Amino acid sequence: MENITLNNGTKIPPIGFGVFRILDGEEVENCVLNALKAGYRLIDAALIYKNEKGVGDAIKNSGIPREEIFVTTKLWNTDQGYESTLKAIDVSLENLGLSYVDLYLVHWPTASEDLNESMDKREETWKAMEEIYGLGKAKAIGVSNFTITHLEEMKKYAKILPMVNQVEFHPFLYQEELMNYCKENHIIMEAHSPLAPIADIKSLEYRNENIGIMANKYGKTEAQLLIRWSIQHGFIPLPKSTHEERIKENINVFDFQISDEDMESLNTMNVNLHVRRDPTNLK
Repeated sequence: MENITLNNGTKIPPIGFGVFRILDGEEVENCVLNALKAGYRLIDAALIYKNEKGVGDAIKNSGIPREEIFVTTKLWNTDQGYESTLKAIDVSLENLGLSYVDLYLVHWPTASEDLNESMDKREETWKAMEEIYGLGKAKAIGVSNFTITHLEEMKKYAKILPMVNQVEFHPFLYQEELMNYCKENHIIMEAHSPLAPIADIKSLEYRNENIGIMANKYGKTEAQLLIRWSIQHGFIPLPKSTHEERIKENINVFDFQISDEDMESLNTMNVNLHVRRDPTNLK
């Protein structure tokens, strides 16, 4: 399980554990401890998840040296803007009980609480992100849910281009053009909601059935197949679970390789389906 090198030389693990919608306190602490015990070394948090304190407690109580754990958190929309971004990182660091995070992301390309509404504070926000990076409060900085349009816009004002773009990515939302753009621009992609299709989509049974057949062929679960698909596309998947056995299962994906033929078959399942919000219309 080799680490991936970001465009600033920072090393990031090839798979992470997401804590979206896990309750703060004992639940998230136990989940993160189980993830660390299973071998995860990337924990993906966010201020809006309202569980940074529990994540920090788990890291502190894990017995694993801080420098061996890659911690990500995210700036929420209503904290965008120069001054408020500088304040928000300090709030997250206090919640986590840390002096720095390994990766700090702008959560969405809008400063509005309403993810359907455009509110552009991206330039002033990124100026603060660059300052946070310069101060060492984040070892790397990046964005989340940014489209090619948003990333191209950044070239007009960014002194430091993002090291990471975290987006929704699974076979039903195979964002090939964005993937290729990020590779060309040396931006590492992370996949949030990598298991969304098998968890949430009931209207695509025939595709899910094919995923099940393919998973059986490799002696793996559907979740393991989808996670491996992301990895083979060069993404860092961020599966989430509150079940200890599934947490262990989801990281057990480095002992098999999906064939080129099966990768292409999974690619052709794309129907541009967003399980989370679609950021395309955020101007």
